[in-house]
Amino acid sequence: MVERARRTAHFRLVVLDGRAYVEKYRSAVQTRDVFTLWGILQLLRRYPGRLPDLELMFDCDDRPLIQMKDYRRPKSGPPPLFRYCGDGKTLDIVFPDWSFWGWVETNIKPWTHVLKDIGEGNKRIKWEDRVPYAYWKGNPDVASTRRDLLKCNVTDKYDWNARLFKQDWGKQSKRGYKQSNLEDQCTHRYKIYIDGWAWSVSKKYILACDSMTLFVRPSYYDFFTRGMVPLQHYWPIRDNSKCTSLKFAVEWGNNHTDEAKTIANGGSHFIFNELKMEYVYDYMYHVLSEYGRLLTYKPRIPPKAVEVCSETMACPSNGTYRRFMEESMVMSPRGGAPCTLPPPFDPPSLQAFNEKAARSTWQVEMMENDYWREVNSKDKDKNKDMKKPLQGKKNPF
Repeated sequence: MVERARRTAHFRLVVLDGRAYVEKYRSAVQTRDVFTLWGILQLLRRYPGRLPDLELMFDCDDRPLIQMKDYRRPKSGPPPLFRYCGDGKTLDIVFPDWSFWGWVETNIKPWTHVLKDIGEGNKRIKWEDRVPYAYWKGNPDVASTRRDLLKCNVTDKYDWNARLFKQDWGKQSKRGYKQSNLEDQCTHRYKIYIDGWAWSVSKKYILACDSMTLFVRPSYYDFFTRGMVPLQHYWPIRDNSKCTSLKFAVEWGNNHTDEAKTIANGGSHFIFNELKMEYVYDYMYHVLSEYGRLLTYKPRIPPKAVEVCSETMACPSNGTYRRFMEESMVMSPRGGAPCTLPPPFDPPSLQAFNEKAARSTWQVEMMENDYWREVNSKDKDKNKDMKKPLQGKKNPF
């Protein structure tokens, strides 16, 4: 099963007696593989000697590949392939993405530092004093759903309550990323999250902003999203009618400011309290521990693998690479044990959780339908009045 996951993997990782060995197969986009491996090495420093021996394959591309439909038979053995996101039709094992340890190419710092900076940025403008529109800034060229979103931008004819901007990373790189600081982008009451080619690393930064996050219905999930609930942590947006959905969401929020602010704070609180770096490491620990216990063989060091450790990765590096590694390095083992893994949902509990989320989304869509029925009704009445003949007055024409 593990060997069959090699087909698309960027690297194989073997952990033996707390030491890491890596065999690389192909280059990843930018430095995804480098900082993913760096993160795993920091986990080994945080919990030395605690992980079982294991061997895994990691694919650093975006979209999940292991299709459920191909492995419905008992003992069909789906390849255990690790990556950054999943969806409802695949079996890839979801793992934290590289940006938690820094995204060198976009100058985004390691997560611990980003959280601190965004927390400070949130204090600059109270929610009530922020721009009362929905904000998005990103690359629309990676997906048709994002290009569709741009149709909701303000024009001379329409205002869908959205302010949308195209991010040009090439220009930002030349300008030293001075206009791309995440802590400077928490200036609107509402911020939009939308998938890209797959999931987007921007999700955690958007949710942290103390703005009400408008979640365009996603097709993909990362490792933390499934614990979030609509109307508690975010506001759901239709993906097949984005403009009307965004218009209503902002109108509702500006007319229900206390409730909108509560949702904004709920999403931000989740990120700052449930997505602390210590919990990211604990998630990694539990996933790798449970995975390692499933292996029915003793892993061996591949002939072409090389041993890696924090020193061998950080010392030869320089510039931003080295700075981010130094900033995210675990300096000493954690004194206590990892957090306790709660028991898995039983089927009725999982169904109840999913139904609660579905009901909340349905509730929003019903309110949205009522809003547009009323708007359209008023427009029809207005048109009727305009067509009525002038009575009791001389026709000026």
